[in-house]
Amino acid sequence: MAAIQVAVLGLGRLGSSIGLGLRRYSKTKDARQEFAVSAYDPRAVMMSSAEGRAVADRFVRSPQDAVKDKDVVVMALPYAEVQATYRAIASALRQDAVLLDFSPLKLPSQDWTQKYLPETVHVVGVTAILNAKYLYDGLDDATHAAEDLFDDGGFLLMPGTSANPDAVQLAADFGTILGATPHFVDVAEHDGLAAALEGLPALLGVAMFQMLLRSAGWNDARRAGNPALGQLIHHLHDAHPDDLRDLLLLNRENTLRYLSEYIDVLEGFRDALGRGDRGALEEAMVRSEAAYREWILKRANNRWEGGSEPDVSAPSMMEGLFGGFLSKRMRGGKR
Repeated sequence: MAAIQVAVLGLGRLGSSIGLGLRRYSKTKDARQEFAVSAYDPRAVMMSSAEGRAVADRFVRSPQDAVKDKDVVVMALPYAEVQATYRAIASALRQDAVLLDFSPLKLPSQDWTQKYLPETVHVVGVTAILNAKYLYDGLDDATHAAEDLFDDGGFLLMPGTSANPDAVQLAADFGTILGATPHFVDVAEHDGLAAALEGLPALLGVAMFQMLLRSAGWNDARRAGNPALGQLIHHLHDAHPDDLRDLLLLNRENTLRYLSEYIDVLEGFRDALGRGDRGALEEAMVRSEAAYREWILKRANNRWEGGSEPDVSAPSMMEGLFGGFLSKRMRGGKR
């Protein structure tokens, strides 16, 4: 069978795990497609680590070389690199290429793709909901990539305005073979949630570290940091400052809203502590623990009742678009 040509731009944990997941699928006895993966990352350390893990068949030194003649392009670069990369690859993308954008914010990316990319390229925004077993492990590098990173997770799909329906089905198929369940979400709703689930946690970690740096006890505290601190401030380890800046600034209205709500909660805890109110603190902890247990059970099983986001139909794995639309292209047919 002819191999589907895939480019992965960005070899952090997510991009490298996509490469490993495609390799895992290709080795299964029921595999209906083969994948040839080319990969690029501007960070030499990431490239070296990804090459050591053999996450792709070919590693190249420019994004243009990576995307040339590819059927599927995965955009998983550091966020500060995304806009310039769209500008750089526009003329190298083949007609009818399907581009899966894993950028953390979708509205800015949507504007960039409309500005720089030809209409013949089909863009689908994607956010991966990871395997729950990695929920407490935020390290974002190729060393921590895993072929099962998306198992029992989800692919949130946000098609661009010019995306062909078949391209959307391809994105759904792509998620399915990696182990994820596809769902549709609204772009604006997604970025609102991203402020609470991505931007605000990063901001809180940075703010916590700045507070410690300014505290009188930092000289002693710095010797005693343990996982509780490391997990909170991990964004300073695995994200560039420019990426953190853009994650907040390009989504500032949503982030400000959640930040204000968080400050209200902190003030409530401060008041309870100031009063020495044991009952109020205990009630807050008990209610939070009960809600957490309910959430983590559903999150671990990826089972949710009453969800408003319909599953994308993918009844026969890889037979929809991969078995039709792309095979037509390979035979020289028209879509």
